[in-house]
Amino acid sequence: MGLPVSVHVRGPQAGFDEAATAVADLFAELRMIDAVFSTYRPDSRISALNRGEPVRDDLVDTVIDLCEQARERTDGYFDAHLPAPAGGTWFDPSGLVKGWAVERAAARLAGYESYVSAGGDMVLRGSWRVGIEDPARPDRMLTVLEVADCAVATSGPAHRGAHIIDPHVGAPASGLRSVTVLGPSLTWADVYATAAVARGPAAMRWLAGLAGYEALLVRDNGDLLATPGWPTRG
Repeated sequence: MGLPVSVHVRGPQAGFDEAATAVADLFAELRMIDAVFSTYRPDSRISALNRGEPVRDDLVDTVIDLCEQARERTDGYFDAHLPAPAGGTWFDPSGLVKGWAVERAAARLAGYESYVSAGGDMVLRGSWRVGIEDPARPDRMLTVLEVADCAVATSGPAHRGAHIIDPHVGAPASGLRSVTVLGPSLTWADVYATAAVARGPAAMRWLAGLAGYEALLVRDNGDLLATPGWPTRG
C-alpha cells in the first residue's frame, strides 16, 4: 500500500497460534486489497477501470459507492475523480481505500486487545495511549491521548507535500498543516481528515457538526484548533 503497516496484539491470548494466524490473515487481506486498488499497478482493477475496461468486482463496486457517499458527506471536498493529464478525469479512490482497507483488515483481530497502524492511521481495540505528531517537527508530539475502542486518522502535507487538492478550485489545499480526526470508523475518520485539509481552516465548524467525531487542527502558523469534544491530554 506504499506505507508502513504495524500490528500489536497484547493480553493473555496474544501468544497463541490463533492470534498469529489472525495477524497473518490481516496482512493477506491488505495485500489482496492493494492488488485490486493500487493505481501504480497496471494489473489492478482500478487501473483497468481507468483504461475504460469493463470491471466486475464487488469490492470495486463497494468502494465506488463509498466514494460517492464521501463526496456527498463532505460537500465535494473529498472527490475521488481527479483531473487526468490528457483531459477528462480518472478515478483514484486511494484517499478512502487506505482507511477502509485497514478497518476491514483489522476486523480479523476482533476479540483481541490490539492496534493496527498504517502510516499513522489507527484502529484501536482496548485502551491505548496515542501520540499526535507535530507536523512542523515530526520528532515531537503535540499531545498524547488516552483513548479506547476507536479510530484515529491524520491528514496533511507534512510527509507527502501538497498532495491534497481542493476540488472546488483545482489547486493544492492551504491553511492547515494537519488534521487529526478521532471517531468510531477509520474509513470515515480518514475521509473527514482529508476533506478538512482540503477545506482549510473553515473546516472547523463543519467538523464540529459531525456526530461521533472529534478533531484537532494545526494551522499553517502553528495555532491549534479543536472541536468541543476533543479529549484532554492523557
